[in-house]
Amino acid sequence: MASSQLIEQYRQWQTFQRQDQLSREHFGVVQRLEDARATSKQVVEAYRSMAEKASTEGACYRTLFLRKRDDQHALPCEGWLFVRRVLSEGNSTRVRVTLVETFTLEDGTLAPGDKPARKLTLEIFEQVQVDKGMRTSVRVDCLDAPEDYHFITLLDAVRGDLRPYLK
Repeated sequence: MASSQLIEQYRQWQTFQRQDQLSREHFGVVQRLEDARATSKQVVEAYRSMAEKASTEGACYRTLFLRKRDDQHALPCEGWLFVRRVLSEGNSTRVRVTLVETFTLEDGTLAPGDKPARKLTLEIFEQVQVDKGMRTSVRVDCLDAPEDYHFITLLDAVRGDLRPYLK
């Protein structure tokens, strides 16, 4: 087997390993949020805090989200969110963000700037889970790209060096 072919297979294996790790991480965080019974009000306040830090410090937050593929399977992707604005009207809360993707199964690991940043609108809402005794849980889905949904943004993973890539 040629050395270049072996290296290519190794990189492909690394990509699949990363995808598996993100799948487990996304599932685990979803479970922890459900167990903690996080409310949409708490999530809205967290996004307001992120927007404040973004405007003053240029903070971007690590996010995991599901992307539905052509075959209807959904796999987690990873990126960094710059939260521009939180808009609340009545019972509806929308969040304007800029997403810098850093991992997808198709592309593997991406450096900031490899793919253009996307401006998106996320919606925060309560989801009723009938399979768990009519329990509610909070969800954050993308309105602009319906194939991207169930965003989980991590408050403890922050960086401030992505401003040049947000345009």
